[in-house]
Amino acid sequence: MSFGERLRERREQLNMSRRELADALGVSVSAIGNYETGVSAPKEEVLLRLFDCLQADPNTLYRDHFRGGKNVMTHDEQELLDRYRSLSAVGRDTIRSVMSALCAYRDEMEMARPLVEERRIPLYCSPAAAGFAAPVFGEDFDYISVSGDVPPAAEFAVRIQGDSMSPWIADGSVVYVNRDPLQIGDVGIFCVDGGMLCKQYYRDPLGTVYLFSLNRARADADVVLTADSGQTLISFGRVMMHRLPLPGKGKK
Repeated sequence: MSFGERLRERREQLNMSRRELADALGVSVSAIGNYETGVSAPKEEVLLRLFDCLQADPNTLYRDHFRGGKNVMTHDEQELLDRYRSLSAVGRDTIRSVMSALCAYRDEMEMARPLVEERRIPLYCSPAAAGFAAPVFGEDFDYISVSGDVPPAAEFAVRIQGDSMSPWIADGSVVYVNRDPLQIGDVGIFCVDGGMLCKQYYRDPLGTVYLFSLNRARADADVVLTADSGQTLISFGRVMMHRLPLPGKGKK
């Protein structure tokens, strides 16, 4: 089990949402998602707060990452061992019988489980710019494994650069994209005259397209394309996130 999987498992044991953990750590929700899916790792100062928030020591999250780590017990495991040792001989025999039955059942379920082919999607290494120009998609990408935290309909992923989409999409975070048609208010990945952008989409009745920055302090990075501008606009897909209000408008 990876660090990210143990992080998610411990968070769920505490009935803590990603938003609650992100607020406690002072990071974005997408950063928590990246930690849990293995896209990125927390910095040292965040990691120290993470242990406190999850009420866990390093061995709990990292025990598969160093030699002999699987023999290191967590606090919960140590507590179970102490309780087992406090039982009578009959109690210990009962626990061993139950454990043997559970392990046999687990092994049967593992053998009966159909093999599921690992799903992988491309993560483009040339970042879509959140307010800055970047190269158009090419061969510059890596494949990443798709876990349960990734939206099932995701077709590719893009690492975002810049602050014009924060705090909803933080600088350096990864967004997941599909090729569904864009609706008003959706966030998409666009190519405008060869430059890649991650923006919120709006098209008015006259055909003028507005590509808005979610961070309105970076309204200077907005893009407006009129029907007669002569500029080239290509949509590469829709970023899979909840639709947000348009600037100056209610939710669509």
